[in-house]
Amino acid sequence: MQDGPLRDGDVDLIDRIGRGDRTAMRAFYDRHQAGLHRFIRLRIGDAIEASDILQETFLEVWRNAVRFRGASAPRTWLYGIARNKAVDRLRRSRRTTLRDLPDDTIPDEAPSPLAVIEAASDAERLRACIGKLTPAQQAAVRLTFFEDLSYPEAATVEGVPVGTIKTRIHHAKKLLMHCLTRDAAI
Repeated sequence: MQDGPLRDGDVDLIDRIGRGDRTAMRAFYDRHQAGLHRFIRLRIGDAIEASDILQETFLEVWRNAVRFRGASAPRTWLYGIARNKAVDRLRRSRRTTLRDLPDDTIPDEAPSPLAVIEAASDAERLRACIGKLTPAQQAAVRLTFFEDLSYPEAATVEGVPVGTIKTRIHHAKKLLMHCLTRDAAI
């Protein structure tokens, strides 16, 4: 979950952005652009298109910050905008993506995120293993492990039920642990 001070700082920045404060926009952009660009690039698969969508996302933030009411966390709102922009871009280019089917019945008995990450002493090996996941699983892992969003927040960003995020994380953890332990034994 996102820290209180960071969340509060984001709420304040969005409020100031809504009043036309360019300094607040720059601070909000600087705070979130790197993680958001990774998220978009993962979805699109092209760094240049991801940069375009990143700019479109922040332009949307500039235009709509005045309407932000805090119904969701600021990062969830931001990532939701980016996801929608990415989906729009994919639709326009007639690409399709496969979605995992939601399964709320799977208990989360897989290793914890910390155990998965600790299993990889080499960051490059972890990146390679994450690269072997499906794009949907990669997005779920990045949002929950690296962007520190809760499952409900990640589900909101992805536009899927919470059960779908749980399913993606469940399968991703198993695949990551297998990849990391298999490669470590070699």
